[in-house]
Amino acid sequence: MNFREALNLMKKGIKVKRPSWGGYWSIEDETIKMHCKDDIVLDLFSTTEKMYTLDNIAADDFIIADDNNTPILGGELLFDFAIALKYLKCGYRMSRKGWNGKGLSVVYQKGYPEGIPCNKQTAEAWGIKEGDIFKCEPYFQISTLDNSHAMWVPSIRDCLAEDWYFAD
Repeated sequence: MNFREALNLMKKGIKVKRPSWGGYWSIEDETIKMHCKDDIVLDLFSTTEKMYTLDNIAADDFIIADDNNTPILGGELLFDFAIALKYLKCGYRMSRKGWNGKGLSVVYQKGYPEGIPCNKQTAEAWGIKEGDIFKCEPYFQISTLDNSHAMWVPSIRDCLAEDWYFAD
C-alpha cells in the first residue's frame, strides 16, 4: 500500500510498517510512535512535522504489522546504521550481513551513569580503591567468534552499511 493509505490506517489505530522497519509505527496523540521490544516506545514525529520525506511519500511497500511486529508478507528486514542505532538503543541485538564472522552481534550497553562499586581489576587499572563508585558512559559491546565479548566502535563501513538486521 502507499504512504497515504498507511497514514490513514495509522490514524485508525492500525499498526503499519515497511519491510525495512523492525518495529511498527502508530499514531498516538498526534505523534508518530515507534514501538520496540520490551514495551519501549519512541516519539518520532509530530504529525504536523515534516515526516513526509520523499522516501516515505514515494514508497508503496507499506504493510500491516502483525502482533509480533513482523511483516505479514514475509521478507528480509535490512536497514542502515541510523535505524539500527535506534533499535540498539531500544535493547535489540543487531548484526550485519557483510561481516565475515557469522554469529557476531552488537548490543548497546547503557553504562553506569550513577556509578557502581568498582571491582578489583578496574580499581587496579585506574588507580582507585576497590569498592569506590565507578561511573561509565554508554557503549557498544560485540560478541566475538570465541564466545567472548568486547567493547566495540563501528567503522566507517559499518556506519555506511545498509545490511543491518536483528540478530537471533
